[in-house]
Parts: sequence; structure tokens; C-alpha cells
Amino acid sequence: MQSLHDIPAPAKLNLFLHITGRRPDGYHLLQSAFVLIDWCDRLNFELRRDGQISRQDLGTALPDDDLIVRAARALQAASGTPLGAHVTVDKQIPSQAGMGGGSSDAASTLLALNRLWKIGFTVAQLSQIGLRLGADVPFFLAGHNAWVEGIGEKITPLTLAPMRFVVLKPPHGLETRLIFSDPELKRDSKTAIISGFAADPIGFGRNDLQPVAQKLCPGVAQAVDWLAARGLQGRMTGSGSAVFAQILQDIDLRDTPSGFQARLCSSLDVHPLSGWANSEESYR
Repeated sequence: MQSLHDIPAPAKLNLFLHITGRRPDGYHLLQSAFVLIDWCDRLNFELRRDGQISRQDLGTALPDDDLIVRAARALQAASGTPLGAHVTVDKQIPSQAGMGGGSSDAASTLLALNRLWKIGFTVAQLSQIGLRLGADVPFFLAGHNAWVEGIGEKITPLTLAPMRFVVLKPPHGLETRLIFSDPELKRDSKTAIISGFAADPIGFGRNDLQPVAQKLCPGVAQAVDWLAARGLQGRMTGSGSAVFAQILQDIDLRDTPSGFQARLCSSLDVHPLSGWANSEESYR
């Protein structure tokens, strides 16, 4: 095996996001429901035998030391492999959108290179590496929609009915650090239970980060208003700035506000790379 082509890295939406407290080390404790959607980045991996990690961006330029490169180097260090890789990235998921694009890229990189380099790590082993890269990486490695708690490391599988969404990303993104450091952020939501969420997955709860995000990025409120004008209940995903709403039928996106990215998306039952780890057959 010399290469792996067209490897998907799907985005996620937070159907709700509550902040329930804060640890002594400053990390926020959360509860959320993550759903995978079919808005994906695409990655190609070519084997390098010189141990080097290189990357080529087909579209949006990424930082030199982005999560893809960091994931590859972390897997090298953990496994001791002498092999390297050249990664070609077709970046489609917007950055600073709360859609988990960077974490998803890291997870797909770990899964792909685990196979390309014939390392044979399990999902649990890859997740130990992934959590050091970002709190959302273990979710994408787990491969299924999930109820997520703690700082993102406690993952309980969820079975959700298929859903369709409209997703709007304003021209400007949001830095997670700015939201979580804002003194007005609500940090005391009551602990919820899965059965309460399951009774109404779309209507349940709220995104505790959204009021602060709307103050920092007016485009969030503009997206919510655009959806409301079409009878849709918009909610920000993650730490923003993307806003989504469930739809029962496709809507016209031709009058999307100037500069916004908009897409109709479907939920995914499982990650496209589910089964790429934990199976002996995956490494042959």
C-alpha cells in the first residue's frame, strides 16, 4: 500500500451545548449531543519512506503546523515508525465555525496513517493520542453520533433518526478562547440526562456559548434572523460561528446574505472511516 486517496473528514453539529461547570485547571465542563454531517474535507495520503511529513493545500491555506501535521507527527512518535507521508488537503469545512473541521482532519489523519503505515493501533490507542491534539478528536475517532460530557472525553453513542439541516457560516469566524474567557459566559447549566434529550433532540436545550458569540460576531445573529424569516429555528453549533436549523424539505439558498457560506446537509449514522481501526483486516 503506497497511498490512500479521497479520505473524508466529516463535520459535526452540536444539537445543544451546555456548560455545567469549570475544573480547577480552567477547562470547562460541558454536555452536548454531536451529530456527524456530510460536509467533508478530503485528504490524500502518499507514503514517504524518508520519515518526513509534508502537506499541500488545494484550496484554503492552512497553518504550517496544523492539526493534520501534528496528528501525523504524534502518531509517528507514539508508534516509532520510520515512515512518513505527504498529505494533500481539499479543505471544505469552514474554519472557526464550531463544526470540528480541524479535529475531524486530525482524526481522519490518525485513522488513515494507522492503516498506511500498518501500525495496528486500536481506536482507544488512537484516542489517547487524539485527546492531546483536541477535545473533539476522540469523538470523530469513535465513529458514531454521541452524547458528550466532561471536556469532550466522555462519549456515549447515540442512535438518532436521519435529519436534514441547513447550515450557514458567516464571513467571520470566532476564536474559542475569546468565548470561553468572556465573563458573561453562562457556566452553571443544570446537568441534563440523555432521556430528556431523546424526547426532543432538536428542541432540547440551547447553546450556552451563543449569547457571547452573538456579541462578538454579529453574523451569528444575522444567520439566526435569516433562518427565522423562513420559519426555521436557528442555533449556533459549538463555539461558532456557524448556525444550523433542521429542515423537513430543501430550501432555496440563492438569497443567502452576502459573504455567507450555506449548504444543505444530511446527518450520518456512522463515520465514513468507521472500522478502520480495531480490525486486523484494516492493516493488510
